[in-house]
Amino acid sequence: MTTVYNFNAGPSALPKQVLERAQAELTNFNGTGMSVMELSHRSKEYEAVHQGAIDLLKELYNIPDQYKVLFLQGGASLQFSMIPLQFLKEGKIGNYILTGSWSEKALKEAKLLGETAIAATTKEGQYKTIPDASHLQFNENDAYVHLTSNNTIYGTQWSSFPDITHAPLIADMSSDILSRPINIEQFGLIYAGAQKNLGPSGVTVAIVREDLLDTNVDQVPTVLRYKTHADANSLYHTPPTFSIYMLQQVLTWVKEQGGVEAIQALNEEKAKLIYDAIDESNGFYKGHAEKDARSLMNITFNLPTEEDNKKFLAKAKELGFIGLNGHRSVGGCRASTYNAVPIEACLALRDLMDSYRKHN
Repeated sequence: MTTVYNFNAGPSALPKQVLERAQAELTNFNGTGMSVMELSHRSKEYEAVHQGAIDLLKELYNIPDQYKVLFLQGGASLQFSMIPLQFLKEGKIGNYILTGSWSEKALKEAKLLGETAIAATTKEGQYKTIPDASHLQFNENDAYVHLTSNNTIYGTQWSSFPDITHAPLIADMSSDILSRPINIEQFGLIYAGAQKNLGPSGVTVAIVREDLLDTNVDQVPTVLRYKTHADANSLYHTPPTFSIYMLQQVLTWVKEQGGVEAIQALNEEKAKLIYDAIDESNGFYKGHAEKDARSLMNITFNLPTEEDNKKFLAKAKELGFIGLNGHRSVGGCRASTYNAVPIEACLALRDLMDSYRKHN
């Protein structure tokens, strides 16, 4: 079989060990004679998987007792609506920090439901950087402050988060959750689609501080309330059982690698390989993000011309590199180096970039 280097932005690479375990258990999970996909979500066999995933995430991320871990559906995009539905009461403001397309989309949904503000934006600079925390504009009646921790399209990432005390800080961490340690207590709510670092598509993880669960709850449709899912341990209705099973397997793999700290060290090593290829190319490759805002998860770059981009991407595809095209809205090249992307793939990409530059 041809070697494939998977740099897809999402759905993205899964650890080979996880796929092999899932394959081995696919038709007979835990001696049940059935696939985990066939089990009742009320069965003790599935409930062990479900609770195991919650417990592992709490352990790996040191999540305090006053936070609930929820498994939701609708992708991270549904959270763009659920958040203002629950928290954007009359007289309050949803305050958004814009660093890319996904934060723009979150703001767009909030505008449909209440008053909003922009705490800062880097759009005029083509989203090449992250705002200085000292320049953020707040309001005394902010319901929350929302940011996107990592920007998949533009390749920027918050290296540290602003300390916000006047309102809950809410973060969309879809593309860098579990890639590095964070202080959960800085946030009122964290949410992330699973399909980049946590598992396959189909489940969204939310980590919610308990005191926020009752906010404005009577005016929110039942299935869109965080409290509904918190009270039912994310079993209010049928959850995406196979996606949660795979999530548990990925969390087990993270623990086996040495936890989030070990994963961060490997991610830094992987990203450095590719950023060095860019920085040492004498301008042949040009990164989109400013150096102090570079993402460890999505490395965006261009060659001298768009025609050069196309030729490079064609050569990469021929050699088994998958998913290196930039997002359709911006073009160029993008290597998504999520947790499960092995260092061997990043070494191979570095070598390809060096070789292609020398011959072109």
